[in-house]
Amino acid sequence: MNRFVLPDESVLRAREKLVLDHFRDEVIQDWDATLSTFPHPHYELIASMTVHDGDAQVRTYYDDTRVAFPDQHHEIIAFRHSVDAVIVEFWLLGTQLGPLGKIPPTGSPHRTRMNAYFIFDENENLVTERIYFDQLTILRQLLAGVDKRRPSGLVKLARIVRGVLSMTGGKPDARLIETTPPDFVR
Repeated sequence: MNRFVLPDESVLRAREKLVLDHFRDEVIQDWDATLSTFPHPHYELIASMTVHDGDAQVRTYYDDTRVAFPDQHHEIIAFRHSVDAVIVEFWLLGTQLGPLGKIPPTGSPHRTRMNAYFIFDENENLVTERIYFDQLTILRQLLAGVDKRRPSGLVKLARIVRGVLSMTGGKPDARLIETTPPDFVR
């Protein structure tokens, strides 16, 4: 791919349709349809430096996030095309009604601004969804609903902090830290 030349309009329109279908199918939790947008499902979550690769891992990721946020949905802010990707800026919204990893449910909503890069290969296959967001933004909103003046709220807060701490310190996925700089041929 020439990094200075956008694909033909028909290619950009096809990518856009695929990405919008992907977003729609995620919201209605039609995992078969969502996964069909990839020949091989692959998510990279940059904030946590984790990768979900393959059908089983991505389905587990979907299930875990929808247990935590059963009403998860989004509001698209901006949609951009690049040589090899569609870049979507959006708000992710949801109410934490179930555990998020080891963080117990808070009952609090969140609205978090994110970017997702939907990366296509030279055959126009979607090969990666790479998501950028700030975990602290989500956590701050989830904690906002905990009543810190009541003993039960303090107990919940302690469980949340324990859950957050147990999720830190893991090794980042090597696929996200072992990168190769682009070759800028002049």
